[in-house]
Amino acid sequence: MDIYKSSEIWFVTGAQLLYGDDIVQKVNAQSQTIVDGLNQSQALPLRIIYKGTVNTAEEITDIFNQANIDKKCVGVITWMHTFSPAKMWVHGLKSFYKPLLHLHTQYDREIPWASIDMNYMNLNQSAHGDREFGFIVSRLRKNRKIVAGYWNDLQTQSKIGLWMRVCVGWADQQSLRLIRFGDNMNNVAVTDGDKVEAERRLGYHVDYFSIGDLVDTMQTISEQEIKDLVALYEEQYVFEDNVKVNGKDRLQVIEAAREELAIRKFLAEKKANAFTTSFDALHGMNQLPGLAAQRLMADGYGFGAEGDWKTAALVRLFKVMTAGLSGGSSFIEDYVLHFKEDGAILQAHMLEICPSISRNKPRMEVHPLSIGGKADPARLVFTAHEGKGLTATIVDMGNRFRMIVSKVDCLSPEEDLPKLPVARAFWKPEPDLETGTSAWILAGGTHHSAFSFDLTLEQIIDYAEIADMELVIIDENTDLYKIKESLKLNEVYYALRGF
Repeated sequence: MDIYKSSEIWFVTGAQLLYGDDIVQKVNAQSQTIVDGLNQSQALPLRIIYKGTVNTAEEITDIFNQANIDKKCVGVITWMHTFSPAKMWVHGLKSFYKPLLHLHTQYDREIPWASIDMNYMNLNQSAHGDREFGFIVSRLRKNRKIVAGYWNDLQTQSKIGLWMRVCVGWADQQSLRLIRFGDNMNNVAVTDGDKVEAERRLGYHVDYFSIGDLVDTMQTISEQEIKDLVALYEEQYVFEDNVKVNGKDRLQVIEAAREELAIRKFLAEKKANAFTTSFDALHGMNQLPGLAAQRLMADGYGFGAEGDWKTAALVRLFKVMTAGLSGGSSFIEDYVLHFKEDGAILQAHMLEICPSISRNKPRMEVHPLSIGGKADPARLVFTAHEGKGLTATIVDMGNRFRMIVSKVDCLSPEEDLPKLPVARAFWKPEPDLETGTSAWILAGGTHHSAFSFDLTLEQIIDYAEIADMELVIIDENTDLYKIKESLKLNEVYYALRGF
């Protein structure tokens, strides 16, 4: 994904001039060694740029101001090698608005018992300096990520790497343009919300275009482009007999390719990386563009059905944060409950589930769709692979946005589904169906969500911290009474805070 190639993290070391220039030079040299070592780690998806040792308030403020305006910088790592008086950091931190990671480490792994003296202790004061810095960040009420551990350990590097992915996701959302073809489905509440507040708080911009604008673009697609794309379909998917050459539904695959090419062209022209569709807005189109949504998600685009722009933005966020990983992420929807043992839920949608989560080679099929009033649409049919995952949603609570995330265990369906020709997943919410779904409903969770096999709960927490967003977690430790109490407390907190 291109944004990873153009993004970087800055590293800033805190010190002071109290101990003399020699100490500062050693601090600077050791910091450079740490940055060089981190940049050699396979766990870090971004390059770290060492911006030097800061010793005065002016230097600190200047660095943070530069970070704010540099488009390549998506976050800053700070480390207090020695004691850095925290009043120096006030003005720089006050104006800084990008993600911040406080690395609590030291140059040497262990205490040199036989040789340690006062000079060594004065040089290696992270245990001291990081607490001073930590206080001022807390005093300023600044959200940040804290990673404590030896810098050259894989566990420490992995935590930094996961945070970097969140930084890239956050940066992408700040410039994301999302196209809505048609409006939200009539009278549906949970998928709508305040688009102005979303742009203010979460960064992305939502635009409306009529389906007629897309239909006009469809007229510009050449027959050769369509022919080439259908040939690519035949390489990538298993074709059922009715959609092969001379099959009775072959034309529906051709029309689906036309729709996909038009959507790709439209999004490219508008510099957009997420979109929504609606079966209520298909005038001039042959079919619901489900295949297009599936394939564009596989390429990293965000998508939401029935005009669900918040989920489309969240799917894009998941796609960016998991770029290059193998588990897959997708738009998805709750459908049918399975009350057996701990319970499970059949997840699907009419058509639009991303093939990145498939356990096998998807099948290209055409079947009737009892909604939308259009011709039978082409779609990719498959079952999601097994594994642990996370599903999340964002809802508008009026005075704030709330993110709800649930741990799920994706299972193999107990039997085949021969009469359900759509992509699907089958999962058990943690800790069980009754508790997990009750907690989701109590929190106001949507029927749509963004799902990922690759994201960690820690990354979701990091994102909510950066976005300064309310977060409700549903996992193996969820207790409904505690969920109810935490939701009540959150109401008081956000009312007093004045969101």
